[in-house]
Amino acid sequence: MIKITFCLRRKAGMSAATFHEYWLNSHGPLVASLQPALGMRRYVQTHAIDTPYDQSIRENRGAPEPFDGIAELWWESLEALAAGFATPEGRRAGRTLLEDERKFIDLARSPLWFNREHVIVGKETPP
Repeated sequence: MIKITFCLRRKAGMSAATFHEYWLNSHGPLVASLQPALGMRRYVQTHAIDTPYDQSIRENRGAPEPFDGIAELWWESLEALAAGFATPEGRRAGRTLLEDERKFIDLARSPLWFNREHVIVGKETPP
């Protein structure tokens, strides 16, 4: 499995509540609707939550500001990913997603990369 991990930061001036609401209830269903064109196997949103431990754990580690969330997108292989974007429907789906992402994500401050998981503890793996 090949995965894209996308660490998201919301657009300047957008509240966390508005960001999370839009991402979950507007962008999420959009991704789901475009899944067949992209050939994606799995899409997961991980939303940041506020806890009493946030500031102290960042300070103890010298960590930078947190992300608002992480999106993970899985394909069977790099070839499957390329095949999804090689069709007119797949390219259109990619453009549609990017256009929507520009509404709520600070793309310049939201890194993404291709990766492969290596499970060290636990047996749960994506389908």
